[in-house]
Amino acid sequence: MINLEWRTEPGLLAYPDAVTAMEQRVAAIRAGTAPQLAWLVEHPSLYTGGTSARPDDLLDAGRFPVYPTGRGGQYTYHGPGQRIVYLLLDLKLRGGDVRGHVRSLEQWVIDTLAALGVAGERRDGRVGIWVDRGDGREDKIAAIGVRVRQWVSYHGLAINIAPDLTHFDGIVPCGIADPRFGVTSLADLGIDSSFDRVDTALRQTFDNAFALQHA
Repeated sequence: MINLEWRTEPGLLAYPDAVTAMEQRVAAIRAGTAPQLAWLVEHPSLYTGGTSARPDDLLDAGRFPVYPTGRGGQYTYHGPGQRIVYLLLDLKLRGGDVRGHVRSLEQWVIDTLAALGVAGERRDGRVGIWVDRGDGREDKIAAIGVRVRQWVSYHGLAINIAPDLTHFDGIVPCGIADPRFGVTSLADLGIDSSFDRVDTALRQTFDNAFALQHA
């Protein structure tokens, strides 16, 4: 089993504080002075731009604070009602397989959503987890973005529980402007859920999703 600490952060955590804490923890994991970490947080409203972010995709730069970030991907929104999971794992213990790690993150979200009664799916060429809304429409319910430093992964995923979906209007989420593809949440899908219920599902499905990466 993975030597993993689970931590749930109370309240709304400032994004720069989260990044600083993750970078410190990455160094400690590499030094062998701290265990790997699954850190469950919630942020105030903000936009982050990944390494592939295009300036034109930031539609309303004055709406919320905007933070460049070293994770992969483009622009995304974080805010109240969204469960962020920063997962810090030593990938050397799992064969140094970055693509496999991303697949495990995807599977973790899919399994978590299934436990909540939602069918989440992967889509080739579109990062994240999607929900088929019928009539050719698909909405993203979870975003995934990873950074790796000295074979320790950090950043992770965001699941939309009940955020204000209009806040995504200030960006082109993940660079996808096609009107067939939008954003949804558990609340938008009519799923009566809570942070506690989502967090319980995350814990229950973790081992299965990362089984192939266990040391």
